[in-house]
Amino acid sequence: MERESMEFDVVIVGAGPSGLAAATRLRQLAAERGEDLSVCVVEKGSEVGAHILSGACLDPKALNELHPNWQEMGAPIHTSVTDERFFFLTEKKSYAVPSFMLPPSMRNEGNYIISLGNLCRWLGEQAEGLGADIFPGFAAAEVLYGADGAVRGVATGDMGIGRDGQPTDMHQPGMELIGKYTIFAEGCRGHLGKQLMERFDLCKDSEPQTYGIGLKELWEIEPQRHHQGLIVHSAGWPLGRDTYGGSFLYHLEDHQVAVGFVVGLDYRNPHLSPYEEFQRFKTHPEIRQFFEGGRRVAYGARALNEGGLQSLPKLIFPGGVLVGCEAGTLNMPKIKGTHTAMKSGMLAAQAIYEALTSGDEGGQALESYTKAFRKSWVWDELYKARNVRPSFKHGLFGGTLLTGLDQKLFNGQAPWTMKHGHADHETLLPADQAPVIDYPKPDGVLTFDRLTNVSFSATNHEENQPVHLTLKNDGIPVALNLAKYAGPEQRFCPAGVYEFLHEDDAEPRLQINAQNCVHCKTCDIKDPSQNIDWVVPEGGGGPNYPNM
Repeated sequence: MERESMEFDVVIVGAGPSGLAAATRLRQLAAERGEDLSVCVVEKGSEVGAHILSGACLDPKALNELHPNWQEMGAPIHTSVTDERFFFLTEKKSYAVPSFMLPPSMRNEGNYIISLGNLCRWLGEQAEGLGADIFPGFAAAEVLYGADGAVRGVATGDMGIGRDGQPTDMHQPGMELIGKYTIFAEGCRGHLGKQLMERFDLCKDSEPQTYGIGLKELWEIEPQRHHQGLIVHSAGWPLGRDTYGGSFLYHLEDHQVAVGFVVGLDYRNPHLSPYEEFQRFKTHPEIRQFFEGGRRVAYGARALNEGGLQSLPKLIFPGGVLVGCEAGTLNMPKIKGTHTAMKSGMLAAQAIYEALTSGDEGGQALESYTKAFRKSWVWDELYKARNVRPSFKHGLFGGTLLTGLDQKLFNGQAPWTMKHGHADHETLLPADQAPVIDYPKPDGVLTFDRLTNVSFSATNHEENQPVHLTLKNDGIPVALNLAKYAGPEQRFCPAGVYEFLHEDDAEPRLQINAQNCVHCKTCDIKDPSQNIDWVVPEGGGGPNYPNM
């Protein structure tokens, strides 16, 4: 069966903040000039917002530009930040940091606590109302190239392919979505974006990207423990001084609290489990007080870019652009990427619209996107933030001191730029050179086992489909990862996808429970031999986050 095709002026891969902002801006520009412009957004989640996970504390800067009257339009933004606290934690104690000592970028006056998934649902409605076509449940599985090597669109994956790779009775071929330009907005560590970076050598002039894994639960807590608008951040325990990470508690409306924990994926100890560190964190006296008597209602995990300015790839290539977290526009010290992602999508939309309406559809037309990006407040933010993350190569205390100097004394304008110096998969020590960590068993009330929590992500995949966590070499997991690093994939995965089975006298083997995958991309990032390649499963599979 041959694939059918549909043609558009612009194809956008991913219905997250950057992709939806780009779609909206394209349609706004066309409406302002009384012209028509066909825009298609393809989204692998079962609905817009199903795969969106963030803290989230929103800086409304980009939203104010895109929809100046968003409040009158009914955007799902109801909780402004009213109070914020920052703590350094030890195992039993907490030490508050006065707000005046925090860098300006880490303060949240004028920001809002939101569900980013719900905001994306609303942004999708606005884009559709302006005439954009949005197709959820269809995963972009392949980049299409023209005879000249330029990107000409994407193809969605076939539906109804069995685990053996053969078509089943339910088989439907994918669809080719052809665009004059294609915007890639897949989010952090995008499957197709990774291919484009390699094909067009987009990272040749940048530092390796560095990442964190963010784990999050949504709780309903007792009314007397709830303080709508309160933000709590922390650093320190349970992580050691040489491991980067921190936490957040965001008090939303309706007695809900979003609690999350981020671990930098350049950690060195292969015995470390980011998921277990998250569970331990909730037991700290400063933190558990909020959750006693409450109930967890949702769970999820997602990798996030932390590399900043040094790690930005080239944003353009023949036929397309990278936007948002696909490119790595998150502002790490602000712990925010929604506003920068949206603005990058809007800048790309402006450049593409000008290229289309001028009749210049060559690759050079998109240089205006690169130029506009460098002149934007996104670039200014990332420039000022550039030295914060690499400062923490010197540990918690050294990183805190260097960050204070960089952000407070120099206001982000220091006459130097620090380097990350490594990719995250290169940092693990051999297991026999690192201390084993004894994690406590979950109590089922405040702390939970991994698989129980995964059930609160509403994750589901069609079972009879090819495994989407592919291995380049089937022998490496046992011969290298298990033998040298004690099988770290069992611990860095937050969903219990990977387990080593020791059956009777047989050699151990790696079992991949792809059904559990929450699409966080951690395995693709942290696997020490880069043997795991995350590819898109059948469209609509994965988590179905309700309010994350």
